Amino acid sequence: MQIDIITVFPEMFRGFLGESILSRAARAGKVFIRTVDLRDFSRDLRRTVDDRPYSGGPGMLMKPEVWYAAIESCLTPGARVVLTTPAGAPYTQRTAAAFATCEHLVFLCGHYEGLDERVRRLVTDEVSLGDFVLTGGEIPVAAMIDSTVRLLPGVLGGGAAATAHESFGDEGLLEAPQYTRPPVFRGMAVPEVLVNGDHAKVDGWRRRQAFDLTSRRRPDLLEKGGTFSNE
Repeated sequence: MQIDIITVFPEMFRGFLGESILSRAARAGKVFIRTVDLRDFSRDLRRTVDDRPYSGGPGMLMKPEVWYAAIESCLTPGARVVLTTPAGAPYTQRTAAAFATCEHLVFLCGHYEGLDERVRRLVTDEVSLGDFVLTGGEIPVAAMIDSTVRLLPGVLGGGAAATAHESFGDEGLLEAPQYTRPPVFRGMAVPEVLVNGDHAKVDGWRRRQAFDLTSRRRPDLLEKGGTFSNE
């Protein structure tokens, strides 16, 4: 997979991309990630990328010509161009899974009061990380890249099983509680079912716990189709 990140702050991604799963995925050849400095496509010596909006109003808008030049320099056939915006569709695990099937993603990190509306002609996907406002698109893009790359085949140890029972997976439920050693910590014991070696009972316990946790913490997920089965 190829990922291009167009931003006015490429240095924000340096540490993020050089650590943990993303770094290992890049070294293994699973993903190639490049940051593209939007200011490199400015037409003046000051490397200007914004201007005052027509009809007035607060703040500055990012200019269309620099975005067009930057995006077009990255495009390949079939590439998906992703804009983070409060007006976008909610970003979910299903979105990440869909992105993970793509060969090329181009992420646009907006700033100031946003982008000139005409830039949207080149956008294929508009997504929102949540109902809150950030100063720029770098943090949402970083989260989306992380959630997408970890789903690529061979990136996580354990194969498909590594992501099979995570929160927001196929059943639409939160993940069940998990425990490790010691068996008793400060009077709190690991549930007996998890240490008795009966895998069928463990699976049933985890499904029940996932459903109960979801019903308490995120009942909206059940309304969207989250399911529980004793089978």
